[in-house]
Amino acid sequence: MKELKHINKYFYKYKYRLLLGVVITICAKVFALFTPRLIGKSITTISKGLNNEISNDIFKQELATNIMYLIGAAVVAGIFTFLMRQTIINVSRYIEYDLKNEVYQQYQRLSLNFYKSNRTGDLMNRISEDVTKVRMYTGPAIMYTFNMITLFIVALIYMLSVAPKLTLYTMLPLPFLSFIIYKLSKVINKRSTIVQQYLSNLSAYTQESFSGISIIKAYGIEDENNLAFNKLSEDSKQKQIDLTKVQALFFPSMILLIGISNILVAYIGGVQYINGEIQDIGTIAEFLIYVNMLTWPVATVGWVTNLVQQAEASQKRINEFLKQEPEIKNNTIEQSKIEGNIEFKDVTFIYPDTNIKALDSVSFSLEKGETLAILGKTGSGKSTILDLIGRLYDVQGGRITIDGKTIDQVNLTNLRDSIGYVPQDAFLFSDTIENNIMFGKEDATEAEVIEAAKNAYVHKNIKKFTNGYKTKLGERGITLSGGQKQRISIARALIKAPNIMLFDDCLSAVDTETEEKILNSLKKVSHGKTTIIVSHRVSAAKHADKIIVLDDGKIVQNGTHEHLINLDGYYKELYLKQLSTKEL
Repeated sequence: MKELKHINKYFYKYKYRLLLGVVITICAKVFALFTPRLIGKSITTISKGLNNEISNDIFKQELATNIMYLIGAAVVAGIFTFLMRQTIINVSRYIEYDLKNEVYQQYQRLSLNFYKSNRTGDLMNRISEDVTKVRMYTGPAIMYTFNMITLFIVALIYMLSVAPKLTLYTMLPLPFLSFIIYKLSKVINKRSTIVQQYLSNLSAYTQESFSGISIIKAYGIEDENNLAFNKLSEDSKQKQIDLTKVQALFFPSMILLIGISNILVAYIGGVQYINGEIQDIGTIAEFLIYVNMLTWPVATVGWVTNLVQQAEASQKRINEFLKQEPEIKNNTIEQSKIEGNIEFKDVTFIYPDTNIKALDSVSFSLEKGETLAILGKTGSGKSTILDLIGRLYDVQGGRITIDGKTIDQVNLTNLRDSIGYVPQDAFLFSDTIENNIMFGKEDATEAEVIEAAKNAYVHKNIKKFTNGYKTKLGERGITLSGGQKQRISIARALIKAPNIMLFDDCLSAVDTETEEKILNSLKKVSHGKTTIIVSHRVSAAKHADKIIVLDDGKIVQNGTHEHLINLDGYYKELYLKQLSTKEL
């Protein structure tokens, strides 16, 4: 139960609701336990009437009174049972809501490297399936536990007061039941953990297949994909069956032991009645009803234990992520405006997951309002520079300063609020085009959205859609072309009006004519803002104030366009190659 201690704070949060639920549960069970007593009295009355021990009038009066009390007790018990479920089960839904929010907020806190180490399907399974398992512990498990305890205490006290010896025989099978539950619970806990792990693998594989469905179809590997999925499904099914086999032992064992209790009550009670130890025949009927009333609570011991074990296994998986600390932390609460002065001083960075050295002693500086273009071969470290400016990673060597402060001493929220970032792989949400652009500024007006789209040279394309800016996009913007996705992504960054603008090869999917128009537009809107453009095209770099060329994580060339085209090297070769291609 140590993993489930994490939930205790939510129990404390909703303690008054839970206490009310406990009181209602006690009331419901007390009134429910009137039923056996009244039935027992009624049977005794009938027996006396048949044996002419009481007059006919008294017989009718007592029987009618018992029936009225019986109906009244059943109605009141039913009302309290309804209120009990409304109180305790509702608390479990509140806790589920809070726990999902806690997990989601933790996901948001964790650094980018966390997402490189964990699959999306597994993350989704923990916030959905695992949290649902925990909810079953915080609601039904607790409710039926209170039910069982209340019923046992009230019933046992009364049964002992009426027939102590018969009560002891009735309860005789329970220690054996407890032993069986203890043994099976350990196995269930272990197998539940395995089942959840297999479900995570299945979810992850399914999510990746759906995300990459176009690749699967393009390569014609549907059959191979189906075979792999079927194997995962078969493995998961087998683990579920292994768990179910153990769970299936609970109810037959309990029904057997309850049946033995019924036989003992009928036999021992009958012997005691014959010997005169029990005065009323109704007592035997009453005890039989008590035993059968206790059948469900005793049966739920196994079910509740099963729920607790599954919740324990699931909460352990949730805690694995909740206990992780983000690698990138906000080290200061000081709020200050970011002007946009950036300096890299002998910066070295190695990706922790692959151990690849992306940057090696890189140094450059940018004043507010200047534009820097970064060129180089694939894998030379261009995108890494942008990631470091947004502090998605921390450097292992050297220093990055923003407005004269080392980047780790700049308020992280301020820093990222001051950056407009357009990634190489444009990501759009399954929402309207308007909302995708407004993602950069949630309170933007319609005029601002249109202006941003015009500056990104995508307004005319949007107007051609049937619903214009209200057009709903498919997952990851699949309904748009690559160029359209990139330009909407640019509009999302521009609407934010940041002081630092980072463009990571975001014009690779547009033609050179469109690129030229977008670059001219960006030149106007980026006036006075620090801008960094990563590109493979000289046309995107030629108007920059500074240009650096990276190779294997090192700066091999730097200067202006006019300076670099007159020097032998990568930039001049690229320029001449792209110039000849353009002429062709």
